[in-house]
Amino acid sequence: MSDAVRRAVEAVWRIESARIVAVLTRMLRDVGLAEEMAQEALVSALETWPANGTPDNPAAWLMTAAKHRALDWLRHRKLEQEREPALTYEIEGLLQDAAPDLDRAVEDKIGDDLLRLVFIACHPVLPTEGRVALTLRLLGGLTTDEIARAFLVPEPTVAQRIVRAKRTLAEARVPFEVPVGHELVQRLASVLQVVYLIYNEGYAASAGADWMRPALCEEALRLGRILAGLAPREPEVHGLAALMEIQSSRARARTDAQGAPVLLLEQDRARWDQLLIRRGLAALERADMLCREHGRALGPYALQAAIAACHARARKAEDTDWQRIAALYDALAQLAPSPVVELNRAVAVAMAFGPAAGLELVDSLVDEPALRRYHLLPSVRGDLLHKLGRLDEARLEFERAAALTRNERERTLLLERAGIRSASNP
Repeated sequence: MSDAVRRAVEAVWRIESARIVAVLTRMLRDVGLAEEMAQEALVSALETWPANGTPDNPAAWLMTAAKHRALDWLRHRKLEQEREPALTYEIEGLLQDAAPDLDRAVEDKIGDDLLRLVFIACHPVLPTEGRVALTLRLLGGLTTDEIARAFLVPEPTVAQRIVRAKRTLAEARVPFEVPVGHELVQRLASVLQVVYLIYNEGYAASAGADWMRPALCEEALRLGRILAGLAPREPEVHGLAALMEIQSSRARARTDAQGAPVLLLEQDRARWDQLLIRRGLAALERADMLCREHGRALGPYALQAAIAACHARARKAEDTDWQRIAALYDALAQLAPSPVVELNRAVAVAMAFGPAAGLELVDSLVDEPALRRYHLLPSVRGDLLHKLGRLDEARLEFERAAALTRNERERTLLLERAGIRSASNP
């Protein structure tokens, strides 16, 4: 097989796999079986396209091939169960729904199916790591190997998570539907959490040799844009999209030519992507408008996006409105209190009102159990001590932070701040 054909198949699969799996899941009511048949269609493309050439509409070809396999399975099941009238009636309904015109794209149904698949992959019945792996597999089209490499875990571990997630969904008989009412709010929170976790791991890699993992950021951003299209009336969907768009605008400026980290206040803002900033600000405005229509305040993701927007609007670091950022963190701390939010609030307070004010807040978090192994606590404390001229204390905090982080680039940066040259950067 030529590299060109393989690349074409892989590109179409990455774009279309979620839609295909979503349609098959509606037909088969089994996400595991749906993915299996979608994979069979992919294998068929890899076998057929090199000999016959890439079809004029490769996405439709894959969808049709996958639907044919699902229909064959349904017909076989119908024959096996023909003595059970109720079950036969259900299967006949699915056949009638799927069969009339396999090549005609029914965009509204596919959109609904894709939204249902999102809620299945991120279902709270699954553990967080299972939700993340299944989402990247079903909605991102990533292979098990790609997910494993992205999170620096063994491939068998990811494979087991995906298998267990599918089994759990089947055993729990999770319905293929979009929840309504209060359940929708709860389930949507789970969906947004998964996308946010994927993005954060890409934006600030928790371990390994790279400061960022751009592929994960891109995947999360793509999922966020899909969600914004599928749930256009949900403010927090647009809030999360806005946050990721604005954060992603800094990607080129966050590392130097050698891949070393460049901190926010030291970045060349001319390298920030203005298109992404405009997209993010538009999404934030949409979230704000929807909140006003619903008569409620901005949610946690929209508040974080508003904070990111303060940075995006500042042409120079010294133009940043730190008092507004501190006020936004106050609102975030009331809405979604957590030690990490408090730590970020302390940084904003330090920038707005001086390092002593920030250090007082940081010191109140030192005994917080959730931050005991969190490297950014001593890192922030070291920075504030350094600004206050307490250099020996600052050095000890930077060393402690370096010992806690699992990211090699970050460790090097922290040791440099402590005045120590790392072994990897002599």
